[in-house]
Amino acid sequence: MADEYTAPVLESRWFPEFKSKLKSMGGKVVAVTGCTTGTGNVCAQTCAELGAKVIMLNRASDRADAALESIRAAVPGADVSQIPCDLMSFASVREAIATLNAQLADQGLDVLCNNAGIMATTDKATEDGCDTQMQTNHLSHFLLTGGVWPLLEQAAAKRGEARVVNHSSSARKMGGLKLDAAYFGRNGGNLGGDDLPGPFQGPRYKRYQQSKLANVVFTYALDEKAKAVDSNVKSFVCEPGGAVTGLAATTVQEGGIGGAVVANILSNCQSGEDGTMPLLTCCCIESLNSRDFYAPEQGMVGPAKLQPPDDIDDASKELLWRESVAVTEAQYPF
Repeated sequence: MADEYTAPVLESRWFPEFKSKLKSMGGKVVAVTGCTTGTGNVCAQTCAELGAKVIMLNRASDRADAALESIRAAVPGADVSQIPCDLMSFASVREAIATLNAQLADQGLDVLCNNAGIMATTDKATEDGCDTQMQTNHLSHFLLTGGVWPLLEQAAAKRGEARVVNHSSSARKMGGLKLDAAYFGRNGGNLGGDDLPGPFQGPRYKRYQQSKLANVVFTYALDEKAKAVDSNVKSFVCEPGGAVTGLAATTVQEGGIGGAVVANILSNCQSGEDGTMPLLTCCCIESLNSRDFYAPEQGMVGPAKLQPPDDIDDASKELLWRESVAVTEAQYPF
């Protein structure tokens, strides 16, 4: 049985001032994955408040419906809707792609925010045979991005640029910056088991590390491929630091960390709103350079700050693209 977990209640220290300086996003279209709670929910509501058309991409559930209605209530008159998208099912992602392409055929898509993520889940397979963490955190986002690429190009042609924003974690550095092809394949349930020798240790966290490193490698590989064809679709990556979101609760429920341990750690971190500042920077702030990486300036907390790029070699970018295409059959124009 999973430990009891009560999330600490933290006041937002930097978010109110940060939000007050964001410019209008009127006329833009933003799609966000994993936005029932946490950083994705804050991102979706903030973009709606800024005047963007917002599409919430969540697994169909009562919780997803409640999140949609909550944003509609908080932002009267906002153009916000929801499309079912279960990231543990490539079939569901393909259905979402088809719906997005139909609904946005005349507008395009300005920002695809690949936010959704899970951490330290058990060693099991999705319906597609992949590891749950790698499929949720990277593979389905890779498939989704390729599927809506024409919409991104359309928005870039109409309004100057479009963006793909990927959400990583400081955990990507645990054990080095090398990807292993085994974590991308249909090997769910055969990737080390569930032993926990200590907090943030063991095969659960190795699987998480690989998925979060994949977010960065994907960003850099996508940036290079887009630039090679003179595309105005930019790629960004960010991390939230230590933030109180639903991610921790899910990890506790899966037995990936003790409730008391994570509550103690997060009590010294920052609110979910503060943790969303790097994500919103990549989604909303003008004049950023493709490939930029934003994270809290103090490591785990603080305002969003541009980071030095990770030292990712060409072999890792080639591995990621090859293995991701092989398992998802994603279609890209390059």
